[in-house]
Amino acid sequence: MKKISCLVLLILIFTTQSCGIYSFTGTNIQSDVKTIQIDYFPNNAILVEPSLSQEFTTRLQDLFLQQTNLSLVKAGGDLQFEGEITGYKINPMTATAQQTAAQNRLTITVNVRFFNNKFEEDNFERSFSHYYDYDGNAQLTGGILDDAFNEIIERITQDVFNASVAKW
Repeated sequence: MKKISCLVLLILIFTTQSCGIYSFTGTNIQSDVKTIQIDYFPNNAILVEPSLSQEFTTRLQDLFLQQTNLSLVKAGGDLQFEGEITGYKINPMTATAQQTAAQNRLTITVNVRFFNNKFEEDNFERSFSHYYDYDGNAQLTGGILDDAFNEIIERITQDVFNASVAKW
């Protein structure tokens, strides 16, 4: 009986200590990183959708506030994000027999600069992009635009999160 309790204790010690600092959200944030600064992402694309910049910035801030214990600050954050929306394109993807688009694709590209002011080797500048396909006869307004933004922004913000604090 004593061997079993020692074995259970040994297993508990190894499982709690073997991974070092672990978070259930998959982040790899050092313990002295406490604040995050996410600057406004202006829309510098050739085509400009007026609500995209605010929507993207807000959703990126929300993701970090929900998935980490970091405090959002306006300046001087331990982690800092800045960048701009560089691409907003609508391209036909498939054609019909009448030579019209059967399906269109909205692609959004965001250039992100990430600065880890505590561990500068983590800094990067990268472009993140995702797309949404919709019917060629539909107008990219209302519910279709909302669905497109939801899918694209969710994917890009998750990719930014993974690249910066999850190190994927």
